[in-house]
Amino acid sequence: MRNTSLLLLALAALAISACAGATADDTTTDAAAAEERPGVVRIGAQDAVSLLAERDDLTIIDVRTPAEFAEGHLADAELVDIYEAAFRDEIDGLDRDGSYVLYCRSGNRSGQAAVFMQELGFAEVYDAGGLADLANAGATIVR
Repeated sequence: MRNTSLLLLALAALAISACAGATADDTTTDAAAAEERPGVVRIGAQDAVSLLAERDDLTIIDVRTPAEFAEGHLADAELVDIYEAAFRDEIDGLDRDGSYVLYCRSGNRSGQAAVFMQELGFAEVYDAGGLADLANAGATIVR
């Protein structure tokens, strides 16, 4: 019984000390900052198409190969081939405060690129998945 009481007292003290540093203003500021700067977000094809239509400040990055890119790509997309040795340097050279939309063939490579950009501290990256899904959602494909 005594051990149970001590354990409960210790847990209560830990919970109180963890909450002591947070204030309502801290939470509001953090939430507002997160809303403004979402970090890396995986979005569906329809949401990506809507986002691209609404915002002209987005840099669109296609992480596929040059051959895949030549077969068709989103308008205004920049090719940064994830398989190239220079990929990491090219991504590392981008503005961390910029806004980016990534895509590939199926969503696998764009997901890998998004994780890399998250590790580098990019503030706003949208992983839009695969090109076929984007085309099916109404995105214009340039050939």
